[in-house]
Order: sequence, then C-alpha cells, then structure tokens
Amino acid sequence: MKSEKLSSIGLSALCRCMAAALLSVFMPSAYGQHTRSLNDGIQSVRVIVDDDPVLPPIARVGGHVAISFDAMTHEYTRYIYKVVFCNADWSANADIFESDWLEGFNEQPIEDYEKSFNTSVLYTHYWLSLPNDDLRLLLPGNYRVEVYADEVEDGRAVLEACFSLLSPEMSIAANILTNTDIDFNQRHQQLTWTLGYGRRNVVDPERELHTVVVQNRRCDNAVINLPPNIRNSTGVEWTHRRELVFPAGNEFHKFELLDVRRVGMGIDRMVWADPIYHAVLFGCEPARNYGYAPDANGAWVVRRSGSDAADTEAEYVVVHFSLHTPRLPGGDVYVTGQWDNGFPDPRCRMTYDEKLGAYEVGVMLKQGYYNYQFLQLDDNGLGHLERTENSFFETENEYIIMVYHRPQGSRYDALVAYQRVLSGK
Repeated sequence: MKSEKLSSIGLSALCRCMAAALLSVFMPSAYGQHTRSLNDGIQSVRVIVDDDPVLPPIARVGGHVAISFDAMTHEYTRYIYKVVFCNADWSANADIFESDWLEGFNEQPIEDYEKSFNTSVLYTHYWLSLPNDDLRLLLPGNYRVEVYADEVEDGRAVLEACFSLLSPEMSIAANILTNTDIDFNQRHQQLTWTLGYGRRNVVDPERELHTVVVQNRRCDNAVINLPPNIRNSTGVEWTHRRELVFPAGNEFHKFELLDVRRVGMGIDRMVWADPIYHAVLFGCEPARNYGYAPDANGAWVVRRSGSDAADTEAEYVVVHFSLHTPRLPGGDVYVTGQWDNGFPDPRCRMTYDEKLGAYEVGVMLKQGYYNYQFLQLDDNGLGHLERTENSFFETENEYIIMVYHRPQGSRYDALVAYQRVLSGK
C-alpha cells in the first residue's frame, strides 16, 4: 500500500464517490423485497439467516434471523425496531391483527451495539436477533423490520430489512435447461418447475397462489405470478414458458479486501488518500469466451485479516471499479452485487472516461469478500449483461422459487414452498 495523488486513481470518480457514498436512493420494482438504507448515515444493512451470510434471507418459522447495520458515527443513537407483517407483494398486511402473527412486544429498542475500533472511518455497529426475549414471530410469510431513530412516531425509518419465514407444506421440483425455447446451448437458460400441493387444498391456483422466480436475487427481471400451463388435482407445472427463459450472463467478478496495507485477490493496488483508503481493482472487459471461475453468485461477506471481530474492526474503503470497452449505446452502466439487494444503486452508476476508454466508479464498501458484475439498464429499468459481460449458457446461476398460498377466506399469504436451484448442478 502506498500514498498517491488523487489524480492517479481517478479524481472524478473519487468526487462522485465521496458525494454519494453515504447516500442510497433505490429504484422501484414489481418484486418488492428490499433490504435498504433510507438514511445517508446508515451503511452495510445485512440480513443473515441461520448464521450463513451467503444464504437468501429465508428461514423456517422459528429459525434464527440476524439484522445488522452501521451508523457512520461514534455517537450513540437510540434506535427502535418495528416488525411489519407483509403480503406476498411486500405491502403491509392490514387484514390481520398483530397478535395473530407476533407474540411479545413490538417497537423495542436495539440494545446491542459497539463502536468501531481502530478504523479510519468511524462507525457504530448495531445488531438484533429474531426471535428474542421480547418478540417471537408466529406465521409463515414476509416480514419487514423498520428501524427508527429515537421514536417510531418522530419520523420515517432509517432502514428496512426484509426476510421471509417458511412453512414447507408444498414441494417444488425444478430443472434448468440450456436447450431453451429461444436457442440451444448458446446464450440462455430456461427454468421448468413443478409445484406439488401436499396436504394443502388448492381450489383455484391462479387466485390462491402467488409465485416468484428470481435469478441471482435480482429484482429487475423477477418473474411474478406467471400462470401455470399444466394443472391437475395434485399440483401445477410451468414448462416451455418463454417468460422463464433468462439470459445466462457470465460468472461474477470477485475481489477480497482483507488487509488495507496489502493487495488481495482482484486488487491492483491500495492507496491511502487522507482520510480514507482506496482499493483500485484490476480492470475488466466483456468476455469473448466462457471461462469457468467459481463465485458466490453476487454474495458479499464482511471480513478482515487476523480479526474475529470484523463487524467492528473492518475499514470502510473506496473501491474503484472499471470496465474497459467502447462507449455502449443504450442506458447507464452500473456495478452491482448483492450489497445493493437487487436494485441498482445510484452511487454505483458508472461514467465513461474517453481518455481511458472505460466506465469507472468509486464506491465506499466495508472490508470483505465481494462478487460483482456490470449491468446496463434500459429505459424500463431492466438490466442487461450481454454488452457488459456477454452471455454464455454454461454460466452457473442461482434461481430462487417462492410460493405463497392464500386460500379462500384466509387473511394472509403464507410462504409454503421455497427452492434454491443452481444451474449446472
């Protein structure tokens, strides 16, 4: 690690980053699960189930859910959390009493917090676990935790953390095909899947069921409530549906920032530019051919070398991304990963440098392991990888299927089936 003048690492990118690094404004989507910061002083909002940071935020009823975030100051703030029971579309459920889905007391203070130790950027790490001594969640379905400073009635939430609880009463069988309705072993993958009702009584599947299919936890291209094309008394099927053909994309890039004084995987050089460290990643370019490279399908994990307390000892670092390609026609290019929870983040929008022939951006991130890709958004907010990463049928992707059931007369959407499928497995 060395100190350099800012111009040598991209002054314009740094200025954009420092102006926006603490501000997150997100885009709407039909798929509303959205863990996010709503305040310019809140970073690194995470939802971890069963102590595995790579898993989707879906746990069985009674399972363990951990929510954490960083407030970018050493000054203590009294935060209150409020749990909201949601419908399948993530709107608040106003048809059911709180006592039906919650046992205990809602709107409680977050009592666990710790200041960062020996870091250049000061922050305070807060966390809470569910269930806890104050609160237990009873029903399967979607939950949103809203966090407020001081009192719920005093203002809007500073963050939202979303997760789902599952009661596995129906079964899913799914396959990923590269012989698709569009092409054969070229640029796409097609999902076919079957839902078995089990002991659930389903009279009208199109009215009672709410289905969600997500590729690599992206919200922009999620397939919501696609009607099944095969129906019988024991279940329904989705087969040869063009709507379930997805561009295969390419494997994620990755970097690992464990020590701010040494370069790690994917990092070209480390720079100290007072008052913050900078990590300049190796430049990327659209792939010409497929090359297998193990990844975590967009996941990120907070880590720091030699520390068992990375949550409070990890540094915040400006990470500089670059995509070397001629200027692309169409929409803006973003760097994305699961740190944006499926919604391209304005602070991750890249700008084109004519002299370097590359898209660039600097984003402030917490030390750890990261996967990332470059996504181009069209005018409808749909992301495309074909020009930025290329698309290969061999790519390993994660597909998540979720099924909610609201039988006639019920007042809530119960999450009754969930399947995580990896292509190529």
